[in-house]
Amino acid sequence: MCARCGTRSEDPQPTWTCSMEHGTRHYLCDTCARENLRAIEGRLDPAWW
Repeated sequence: MCARCGTRSEDPQPTWTCSMEHGTRHYLCDTCARENLRAIEGRLDPAWW
């Protein structure tokens, strides 16, 4: 289930964005990931860049 909008995946293994926050995995559907790309990039470890 998408952590932002609550959309449920019809596929057993969706190609969604996965985020680790405080040791817990959060998944974002393709639509929410696209809409929040800047916020996602802003949380990346500086070493990644």
